[in-house]
Amino acid sequence: MKISCLGGGGLYFVRPLADFALTAEMRGSTIVLYDIDHERAELMAKTARRFSRETGARLRLRVAKNLTEAVDGSDFVLTSIGGAGASGNAGYYSSPVHLGDKLICSQHGVPQVVGDTAGPAAMMAAFRSIPIHMKICRAMEKHAPGALLLNHANPMAALCRAMEKYSDVPCIVGICHGVQNGIANAARILGIPGDELETVWIGTNHYHWFTRMRHQGKDVIPRFRQCVRRLKAKPEHQMTTALSEVYGHWIVYPEDDHLIEFYPYLTQTDQNNLPFALDDNYYAKPVQALYSGKETLANLRQQDQTVSRKQMLKDYAAGLARVELPDEPESETTAEGTARLITDIAAGRRRVHICNVPNRGAVPNLPAEAVLELEAVTDSAGVRPVHAGTAPPALELMLRQLITWQELVVDAAVTGDRRLALQAMQVDACAIPPQRAEKMLKALMANSRGMLPTFEQKR
Repeated sequence: MKISCLGGGGLYFVRPLADFALTAEMRGSTIVLYDIDHERAELMAKTARRFSRETGARLRLRVAKNLTEAVDGSDFVLTSIGGAGASGNAGYYSSPVHLGDKLICSQHGVPQVVGDTAGPAAMMAAFRSIPIHMKICRAMEKHAPGALLLNHANPMAALCRAMEKYSDVPCIVGICHGVQNGIANAARILGIPGDELETVWIGTNHYHWFTRMRHQGKDVIPRFRQCVRRLKAKPEHQMTTALSEVYGHWIVYPEDDHLIEFYPYLTQTDQNNLPFALDDNYYAKPVQALYSGKETLANLRQQDQTVSRKQMLKDYAAGLARVELPDEPESETTAEGTARLITDIAAGRRRVHICNVPNRGAVPNLPAEAVLELEAVTDSAGVRPVHAGTAPPALELMLRQLITWQELVVDAAVTGDRRLALQAMQVDACAIPPQRAEKMLKALMANSRGMLPTFEQKR
């Protein structure tokens, strides 16, 4: 097989590249990395070659000079592109443009902790990233017409929906690990192995509810609630725990940091009590400093340049050198299982994976085209979602609003229509009055100047 890794200099690719090296069926495959930061892609290729040597995988690694070379003749294309452009920093979540989006949102009364799934910061991420992904799709249509695309970037649902709606790529799958983490958390609370817990959930990326939990043929939801009440919730799980008690359905994604993107009243909270967020290395850190009132956009850009590019690359190489191979490939039930997903599709093997794909009736009371995070069965054509049942009324209402927001964001990003962008901001759970929203949009657009091709072409 030939697998193209786009955004291949990003830290995320440590995981799938290790997974490829550990998976016997992928031995001898060609792996091509491409990134606008060629030097970081070379460092990642060096790490992948080390993985291949240690496992005897005989992977053929190379770094492409351009997108066409990267995708030409590929069987699978794996993307993880933050859309932050080139910066002195090594990661998207610490980039000045993303931190700038969050700062501007906060200044207009909409503080965001993560800002990559819903809300104005996620909308801007989509506006920067969707044109990049559409360019990838056009290259695939021309140079790899049968290839399947696996996307790891956020905002997951919006990116996947844009490519489904506006390209002819035959199969687009979003991959994440939030549901797997939620299942593992629920199994830990119940005191049982994760692979013994049967679950059904309904939702979109980063927001889902368990609608069924069974263990050894028995409904364990009553027991689960009893266990939760006995245990003191972790500090970072307190809001999801409280909301789950209210709904009577457990929120799958256990961390509180994403919740601020789905609940408008959280924007009115004391900003000193905002949840912790994860940085580019997946360490929890407080975000209060960004919202102290002392931070400025100029400071963020200046801080980004305080570490020289030479030092950044040196630190990045040192970090990659410390990465050790896991003992075994990722499982599709406990992690993203990218290698397993690819080999199952390539072999036409029927196995259930957790994927972000169009609903297509799996949840009958939600739009068929909506991108939901579902169990899906593999075959040689890609994946097909498994029926999950109807969404409970409160969840249906929330998801329909979010799905409408996603559709407006997608159409605005592809067409460069600012009116659609303002409409998306008004249907957002974090909506503010139109006049203030227009001012915020203007500031956000200015913060992303030079990175919004569809909007800038219409000036």
